[in-house]
Amino acid sequence: MYKTIHIKKHERGLWFRRGDLVDLLHPGTYRIPFWNLARDTVSVFDTTRTRFEHPTLDVLLTSGVLRDQLHVVDLNDTQRALVWKDDRLAHILGPGRHAFWKTPYAIQIAAFDIGEFRFAHPRLQAILQHPDAVKWLDGVFVDAHEDVLLYRDGALVEALRQGLHVFWKGTGKVAWKTIDRREQVADVAGQEIMTADKVTLRVNLLVTYQVADAQRAVTAVADYTQALYREAQLVLRAAVGGKTLDALLGDKESVGGEVKNTLTARAAEIGVRVIGVGLRDIVLPGDMKTLLNQVIAATKEAEANLIRRREETAAARSQANTAKLLAENPVLARLKEMEMLKDVLAGTKATFVFGRGDMGEQIRGLISSQSER
Repeated sequence: MYKTIHIKKHERGLWFRRGDLVDLLHPGTYRIPFWNLARDTVSVFDTTRTRFEHPTLDVLLTSGVLRDQLHVVDLNDTQRALVWKDDRLAHILGPGRHAFWKTPYAIQIAAFDIGEFRFAHPRLQAILQHPDAVKWLDGVFVDAHEDVLLYRDGALVEALRQGLHVFWKGTGKVAWKTIDRREQVADVAGQEIMTADKVTLRVNLLVTYQVADAQRAVTAVADYTQALYREAQLVLRAAVGGKTLDALLGDKESVGGEVKNTLTARAAEIGVRVIGVGLRDIVLPGDMKTLLNQVIAATKEAEANLIRRREETAAARSQANTAKLLAENPVLARLKEMEMLKDVLAGTKATFVFGRGDMGEQIRGLISSQSER
């Protein structure tokens, strides 16, 4: 004749009569007569689930017997809250009314006003790992080599330095731009430019640069890398177009210096510092390369002929000086004859005895006599 309801120690029961809350049932066993089941119902809730949820929560909380068993949090549109269960983050709450059982866990609730949209907390890393964090929080990590410009509703708020920065969502349109402060290289490749003497070249330029003013770099132009690239193209064309091919090939470094000086001034206007500029390659068209090679070959051949003539002239002059010296000094001529004889007889075992007189005549006579035999 009765319906028995048992409420465990970690449970609570709500006794409703015709839909209205009558009482809160604590752990124990309760019996409801069958003839009252049409009007009396009991809803059992597990308190280990911590959060109390019911379609008529606002009405139920008007009952003092239930409200005493709950932590109630009322948040307006500019408030958020963190709920810790036994010192572990359980919930991140948005606007609305929320209720949590006071037992069996120790519940701590911290409310925050998001008017100050930056969020700081000693346990920030643990908070960001919670599944609800992506719904209520935005975060950006800034490396040591970066500058990050923070914008709120289109207005620059501040430049963020190294570290983790977290912000509440729902506080306006929050955005940020990351600027890399390390040295970077712009490769201005494949630029076909006509020189002052109407020769078309393909030139490759390397520009090493670094962002010096992050705010100016993102506000002066839409894209500072593209702006620098375009400026480098224009400056390179002006520098190469004002020189002849011979002047360009003879002194490439001066072109790089001219480009750097002009580009540095223009880059400073967009917050960029130019560190170095250099011509990597100068590519000639095929027919011009052939002609240039022929000119170089002819030049080198002429230089070789000139050197050859100089050496022949020097050798003849040396021989003439030697002959004059020998004619003026008979003793020296005699010594020269002995040296020649030594060279002629080198490696032989023959023995010759010469008498007085001209040794050269004696040698010639000896040679002629040998040939007659």
